[in-house]
Amino acid sequence: MTKASFASHPYLLGFEQLERMLERTAKNGNDGYPPYNIESRGEGVYRITIAVAGFAETDLSITLESAQLVVRGKQEDDAHERVFLHRGIAARQFQRQFVLADGVEVAGAHLENGLLHIDLRKQTPESIVQRIKIGTADARKER
Repeated sequence: MTKASFASHPYLLGFEQLERMLERTAKNGNDGYPPYNIESRGEGVYRITIAVAGFAETDLSITLESAQLVVRGKQEDDAHERVFLHRGIAARQFQRQFVLADGVEVAGAHLENGLLHIDLRKQTPESIVQRIKIGTADARKER
């Protein structure tokens, strides 16, 4: 039995990559840590805000890997140097991934009051209309 997919629809030509992105997004960890918001800040302008309390700027990295925005956080665990009577805040690493549409660029990122803000901007492509010449079958055979 073959798996039916939306990209196999006859009107959706060349959308195999979109289906792969959807599958990759579904496989991403959904453990809820760290919490984040995604907001629209106007036409084609977005902001991802991730709660990263306790993380310094040097503990965080943001990379763009083939249309996938990856945010990683890793803290050094200095528990061996300290004596805790109660430990409710653990040094925990994380990785959050966001799939970006074509034309979405990272405009910048900054850390403020324990929140990492990543600003995104979608470039509006120019509308291009092409006229396709229709040839005859005889013209194709001559080539």
